[in-house]
Amino acid sequence: MAERNPALLSNILESRVEEKPDATGMIFENGGLYPDEQFTYREILSNSFKLAQGLLDLGFKKGDKLALVMRNHPEVVYSFVTAALTGIVSVPIDPRSKGEKLTYQLTDSNSKGVITTADLLPDVEAAVGNAPDVQNVILNLKPDADPGLKEKYTNIQEMLDVPDVQELKGRIDDPNLPLEIIYTSGVTGNPKGVQIKSSRTLMYVVLAQMVWKYTPEDIPYTGLSLTHGNAQAVTMIPALSLGIPAVIGQRFSKSRIWDICRKYGCTTFSLLGGMMSGIFNEPPRPDDADNPVKVVISAGTPLPLWEAFEKRFGVQILEWYGAIEGGFAFKPIGEGPLGSFGKPIEGVMEMKIVDDDDNEVAAGITGELICRQAGQAAEVDYYGKPKASAEKTRGGWLRTGDMIHRDEEGWLFFDYRKGTALRRSGDFIKPEYVEKVIGEHPDISEVCVYGIPAASGAPGESDLVAAVTLFEGKTLDPASVFEAAMKGLERNSVPSYLQVVDEIPKSPSEKYLDRILKEQFSPEADNVFKLEDYAA
Repeated sequence: MAERNPALLSNILESRVEEKPDATGMIFENGGLYPDEQFTYREILSNSFKLAQGLLDLGFKKGDKLALVMRNHPEVVYSFVTAALTGIVSVPIDPRSKGEKLTYQLTDSNSKGVITTADLLPDVEAAVGNAPDVQNVILNLKPDADPGLKEKYTNIQEMLDVPDVQELKGRIDDPNLPLEIIYTSGVTGNPKGVQIKSSRTLMYVVLAQMVWKYTPEDIPYTGLSLTHGNAQAVTMIPALSLGIPAVIGQRFSKSRIWDICRKYGCTTFSLLGGMMSGIFNEPPRPDDADNPVKVVISAGTPLPLWEAFEKRFGVQILEWYGAIEGGFAFKPIGEGPLGSFGKPIEGVMEMKIVDDDDNEVAAGITGELICRQAGQAAEVDYYGKPKASAEKTRGGWLRTGDMIHRDEEGWLFFDYRKGTALRRSGDFIKPEYVEKVIGEHPDISEVCVYGIPAASGAPGESDLVAAVTLFEGKTLDPASVFEAAMKGLERNSVPSYLQVVDEIPKSPSEKYLDRILKEQFSPEADNVFKLEDYAA
């Protein structure tokens, strides 16, 4: 074959097999549902070729879209490699998606097929019935699946249980073809599918070497969904490219993360959104700092937890900022002020903070972050949405929608998402401070603070709601939570309501989907408690 292109996952794996075919490339941690799975580079490449051939035999071809509705299983990785081999575009979809949201993504992407698992099959079947392009549902039959399903659907296991594929007819090696369509978080509305070319792989490898600074001794872990760019950019692709083993959890577990890292000797892991708060809210253990983790790669560390988290668990936090559409900044360990997500890499990325008229604002003033690669007009390709793509890159700059400020030295700080600022009696409220105080309550597992229109009717003002989940076996004593909030917060930051939920909905990037909580909220609901009923 031609000289291997390091932008193609298929070529990367072929290089790994040439160097060390029987070395462990990936470990899939299955949370005790069934035994963990370990795969050598040879096995990953072999299974990817078999899946590619199986899909071609089913009639898939270059440019067809194949949705992946799965938690973190090895078959997700095989599908990405298959995309590089065949041009069959992967469409990774958050496995928590269901109903209209799942139907929307299948339809919006024009997916021709879906790979899913038995536990998610009922939701997929319902969505496929309303997605006209889907012609194939392919089952990934894990050990806990009903074997009777083999009679109903094609399954991946049969595709993989064949001799090695020596030559893949119709193989395509083109780094400029789309590898995947990855959907945005959809925090404020329907998500949009961003087309990502294989060539972006090279950028992820550069970040692994220059920013994450992985060494041959590192073992990264992620519990983030492989449907999200973070798990791909920080863990999956760097590990395959650098030839270091990665541990991938089937799902994130805030209570088990340290035990997983101890079991496999993981030296680093990645966090997003409220994940750090969830870990920190777990009851302290005497062995919290007795773990092999050196660096936590975090995007969105709550400032109130930063130093306490590092001290309690004996780690250092490497903070960064990025979006699937583009833009990157980071704060090297030990540099810059706590709370900052860093600076762009000089000569690589340009960032500006602007007002509504695109005028740059002074230090200390909040404005929208816009960015582009140095000297290049920004480009975004939302699948099937040329107008949205053009608006996102108006004037040659990527419009992030993130409201930030910088200090006099140029360090950048996130303030809020455009259109979501919480203001109360004229003061802007930072949810992370409220979430820290309420999250310290011994019965509370997770907290999401959001705003609803103020009962006073004041324009732009919000009443605060703290949506909480409880530890198993606990019941909520609202009076004790409001009392803790009154003691630990300024009066203006004390929530007006507590909303007790079974689960806080999250995006693939672990961002709290407060718009769903808002839809579920009613001040008269049985799961809502009012401050005025418990405090004078």
